[in-house]
Amino acid sequence: MPRLVLSGLTKAYGRLTVVDKVDLTLEEGEFVSLLGPSGCGKTTTLRMIAGFVDPTGGTIAVDGSALSAPGAVVPPERRGMSMIFQSYAIWPNMTVEENVAFGLKLRKLPREEVKRRVAEMLGVVKLDKLAHRYPAELSGGQQQRVALARAIVVKPSVLLLDEPLSNLDANLREEMRFEIRRLHDEFRITTVYVTHDQAEAMATSDRIAVMNAGRIEQVDAPHLLYTRPRTRFVAGFVGRTNLLEARIEGGILVLDGVSLGPAGQAGLRDGPALISLRPQAMTIHDAPPAGDGLTLEATITERTYLGESWDYVVRPNGTNLKLRAAAAPLDAHEVGRKVWLVIDPRQVAVVE
Repeated sequence: MPRLVLSGLTKAYGRLTVVDKVDLTLEEGEFVSLLGPSGCGKTTTLRMIAGFVDPTGGTIAVDGSALSAPGAVVPPERRGMSMIFQSYAIWPNMTVEENVAFGLKLRKLPREEVKRRVAEMLGVVKLDKLAHRYPAELSGGQQQRVALARAIVVKPSVLLLDEPLSNLDANLREEMRFEIRRLHDEFRITTVYVTHDQAEAMATSDRIAVMNAGRIEQVDAPHLLYTRPRTRFVAGFVGRTNLLEARIEGGILVLDGVSLGPAGQAGLRDGPALISLRPQAMTIHDAPPAGDGLTLEATITERTYLGESWDYVVRPNGTNLKLRAAAAPLDAHEVGRKVWLVIDPRQVAVVE
């Protein structure tokens, strides 16, 4: 039986619908991120799961029992869930140890069990040596670990995280996204994670649900979401891409007179098509390369050095195309230089 099921979940404020008939199922122990821009409805969806916002349509069920439906809502404290907020919301007047113990004491567990579970959890999140410090004496990353420990130690049925890393600097965010995934792999708590940062979603999630204007556009594993986006929005929001007008002719993709090979996706009809071609699906060479792939003579028209890679704009000769391609840091090509561009047709996706 699935752990968490959202069926037709809807939230409207007057005529404004902010969450529109969302369907989503999480299996036990699964980590799913709600990814999308500000205002897409992801935080409202999370708050409805937590019980802080009442739905105007649809249902939320955990282990087969309905928790939310119009006119019948189980309060947050009776849902058996834990939520971590953007601001962490740890008690400033309590030590690390007291913060982590707070939920266990509310459940009136025996003192020795509380002490044992808190000690174990502080060891897991590597805060055992900071047990008697107060939040003001901790770094942002350490405060986030306290919030995680407090949420996990009560063994919730579902763990909810609302943009938990947005207050951290770039290096700490990268460290903590891997820490969150490590803790999930250890405890296997069913988790819903809200973020607008695709790198966070990619690093932490089993699956990602991309939201736009209150609806889920696609739910998939991170690598499938990147390599096989189904819509224009998903292709443009998840990573960088070239969105190009092409045609399907006899099952063959044709881009500005250049054949890209078989369309490769079931159910596609001949006619106009929009394709997503990732910068990483192309390689740039100084001489005609040997091997597989579609090779085009091209000219470098722009370039930007990004540290971890070069970002090039190339124009295949004899076409009106301008394609953004990526290359390794040492793979430098001068603007105006003639090159050979190799496109991997397997990485071309037709989108709606």
